[in-house]
Amino acid sequence: MNQSKGKVKTTKTQQVPMKNHSPVSFVTELPPIRGQVRTSALASTPRSKSISVVKDAPSSIQTCVDRAFRIPIFLSTTNTVNDVQGQFLNRLVLEIEDALLFPRTLPVSEQYPENILTNIRRLVFSSYGLLAINFRRFYVEILRSNVGDPPTTTPFWEGSTFSQIEPAMAFQFGIPILLVRETGTDVSNGIWAGGITPLNIFVDWDSDNQSVDDFFNSVQWREVFANWTAEVRGNYLLRTEPMFNNQ
Repeated sequence: MNQSKGKVKTTKTQQVPMKNHSPVSFVTELPPIRGQVRTSALASTPRSKSISVVKDAPSSIQTCVDRAFRIPIFLSTTNTVNDVQGQFLNRLVLEIEDALLFPRTLPVSEQYPENILTNIRRLVFSSYGLLAINFRRFYVEILRSNVGDPPTTTPFWEGSTFSQIEPAMAFQFGIPILLVRETGTDVSNGIWAGGITPLNIFVDWDSDNQSVDDFFNSVQWREVFANWTAEVRGNYLLRTEPMFNNQ
C-alpha cells in the first residue's frame, strides 16, 4: 500500500512541473505577441504605400470597365461657337453615355497617322452607329450665281463641311445614323436638306426658343434617340455574332 501511494506521489510530482513548463506559458502569451507584430506591420511605410495603390486601382479599373462595356459610336461634331452650344454638346455626351454607348470623335478621343478622310473612314468602319450634330457656324448670304438666279437672297446659317462628309460615309457603310441640327443650319445644303434623309433620323433643336433641358426632355428627342440606340445594338449584334451559331 505504501509503495502504491509512493507511485502516485511520483506521478503527481512528474505532472506538476509539466503544467508550469515554459512552453505552456509561451503558448498562452503567443496571441498578443502576434497581434503586436501585425499591428506594427500595418503601420509600416511599405504597407501604407500598398494601401494607397489599392485605393487608386479601382478608379483606374472602373474607367476601363466603363469604356469596355459601352458600344462605340461615332460622334460627328465640330468646335462649338458659343456657351449654349457647348452646354448642348456636353448634355448630348451624357445622353449617349447613359445609354451605355461610347462616343468617339476626331481628334478628341483618338487620332490615326493618316490623312483626314482615311481617319474618318477608319473610325466609321470601327463604330456601330453615328450621331451627327450640326451647329450654326457661319451666317452667309448668296450674292450672285453663275447658273442663273441665286436660290435665295435671304441670309442663312451654314455648318461644318465635315457634317456633310462623315454622315455620308457612315451611310455608305450602312451603320445607323441620327442627325441633330440646330434649326436653320444647312436647310438647303447636302444631306441636311429636306427630303434627302428619312425624317425618323432627323431632329431639330430650336436654340432661339428651346433650352437645352427642354430639348432633351422632349418626346421627339426621346423617341428618335431610343429608336437609334436600338438600331445601334442590333447592328452590334449582327456584326459581332459568329457566322456559325448552334442556337
